[in-house]
Amino acid sequence: MAKVSILQSQLLDITISRLSQQLIENHGDFSNTVIIGLQQGGIILSERIKKRIFELAKVEVPLGQLDITFHRDDFRRGQSILTPSKTDIPFLVEDMNVILIDDVVFTGRSIRSALDAMMAFGRPRKVELLCLVDRKYSRDLPIEPTYVGKVVNSIQSQYIQAEWKEEGHQEDNLWLINQ
Repeated sequence: MAKVSILQSQLLDITISRLSQQLIENHGDFSNTVIIGLQQGGIILSERIKKRIFELAKVEVPLGQLDITFHRDDFRRGQSILTPSKTDIPFLVEDMNVILIDDVVFTGRSIRSALDAMMAFGRPRKVELLCLVDRKYSRDLPIEPTYVGKVVNSIQSQYIQAEWKEEGHQEDNLWLINQ
């Protein structure tokens, strides 16, 4: 199994700052904007984006967590029993601008599931997608991120692995792994 580093700690931090700046430029005071991180991969990234926005613009953006387990189109196909993660959205998304955050966008199916799951909390005015890694040329659905940290051309047998300090790793890293 070959492992190639695609974003190391310092470059990852710069990327998060750039993405946060783009959000600040497009959303101003965030008065009608909320952030929702997707379980699992988007949670740490969404928390860091929220924190960086506060550091840069002194604005507190509402943050939620969304689990998509039972909204996936493949959740009944496996043999094992699925255990959902936590959904915590302490606000309505009705008529709000929603920034969905996930670490990797691959086929687009997780984002479609997130859109379905999010509708239980209201109908948003607008939904934008922010991802750390966009795996181009792998879409099954016509879904494209609005904000992208890094574009990676990959093949089906590869995957992206994120290592975060919050998970006990020495430093942050994103890896492209060949199976």
